[in-house]
Amino acid sequence: MSDNPLYPSFGVLLVDDELPWLRRLSMTLEGPGGINNLSQCSDSRQVMEMLAEKEIGLVLLDLTMPYLSGEQLLEQILTDYPHISVIILSGMNQLETAVNCMKQGAFDYFVKTVDEKRLVDGVQRAVRMVELEYENRAMRRHFFREELVHPEVFTPIITASPAMRAVFQYVEAVAPSRQPILINGESGVGKELIARSIHQLSRASEPLVSVNVAGLDDNHFSDTLFGHLRGAFTGAETARAGMVEKAAGGTLFLDEIGDLSPASQVKLLRLLQEGEYYPIGSDQPKQMHARVIVSTHQDLEERMAAGEFRRDLYYRLLNHHVRIPPLRERKEDLPLLLEHFLERAAAQMGKKRPTIPKELPVLLATYDFPGNVRELEAMVHDAVSRHVGRIMSMKGFAERLDHPPLALAEATDGAEANPFTCLGDLPTLQQSSQLLVEEAVRRAAGNQSIAARLLGVSQPALSKRLKK
Repeated sequence: MSDNPLYPSFGVLLVDDELPWLRRLSMTLEGPGGINNLSQCSDSRQVMEMLAEKEIGLVLLDLTMPYLSGEQLLEQILTDYPHISVIILSGMNQLETAVNCMKQGAFDYFVKTVDEKRLVDGVQRAVRMVELEYENRAMRRHFFREELVHPEVFTPIITASPAMRAVFQYVEAVAPSRQPILINGESGVGKELIARSIHQLSRASEPLVSVNVAGLDDNHFSDTLFGHLRGAFTGAETARAGMVEKAAGGTLFLDEIGDLSPASQVKLLRLLQEGEYYPIGSDQPKQMHARVIVSTHQDLEERMAAGEFRRDLYYRLLNHHVRIPPLRERKEDLPLLLEHFLERAAAQMGKKRPTIPKELPVLLATYDFPGNVRELEAMVHDAVSRHVGRIMSMKGFAERLDHPPLALAEATDGAEANPFTCLGDLPTLQQSSQLLVEEAVRRAAGNQSIAARLLGVSQPALSKRLKK
């Protein structure tokens, strides 16, 4: 396991004939900049050969060099490698030439005597731009490809849903990125499984560190993530590494970030923007080498509008956004999940796997599952624990499902609760009753017992109505 992984994923080539300046620039970028995937070249004649041999995404190019000038090299690089970004480094008396280089297509230019922080910020900005270009190309490749490149990574997620397959394709495309990834979805949809898949696709050999930040006050948040020095506060008898340090070059997964306090949100934003943090009691910053994945079941846009979530943090997290659809939007997964949880529950309890009646998947499909996959798993586990005999009884499932559908249960008494509000002409009572019965029978796949349950009437009453 590497404590200092290469960043960025592509190489950054420093070109200057002055070796002391090259060494100084390398130390500046590696230290405050955290950029260590560096190559140096002091002979301008070797630059094009180095670009052909190694994957370079960014070149820092001196203007005045023997053999080939920076201007000449810039033209060659932009012609042969248009995807490579070039930053020009110039002397005080070369500004006009540097501006001309910008017009030719250079990404930026800096005077060599510029403030060190400005130079580092400019290089980091260029690195982020190149990273985005790499990610966009990767996403285009993935979305035009029919098959997943690493389907084995997603095997723990039981699904046959096209919507979930689209999620997998997107995850494969953005997994190599160093940018944070926001996973959004209701409780119980499997956000942690998606986070694990992202980790497996990008940093499988490094640690995955998960932290549920819900309920952490600001002090506990800082101590948990950043750690502390010995004597930093009362009771700190020994130094302790935080989760950011323990994640090293792997993945830091922060669950339920929608519950963070305003003060903790500021600290998370600074961590993501600067890539560094201060352990409690220290005045020396540490570099973060982990990639950050966050998740929440909350609607962050609503919390942002209510002033409960920082706008700048929200947009910083929105670089890559994975939305996991709830179970009610992928009912085709119900039979697969039902079989999977039956097998697992029976094995855990040392029972023979029960046979399910063919009506059970139909019954489950009429339910909205507010608790999503986790609720279905609990439902199946409870049913198997009470099961005796060969065929699974539907009674336990029916009892748990015997309440109004989610949409009606959560609706208010206002106009949005009435499906007829948007209609111009109202149907007659007989017409609406007939349409309601037909829809219930359709949803119940022709099963009158299930349709009657949906309508809140007895099965004989429904049968009598259907005969009419």
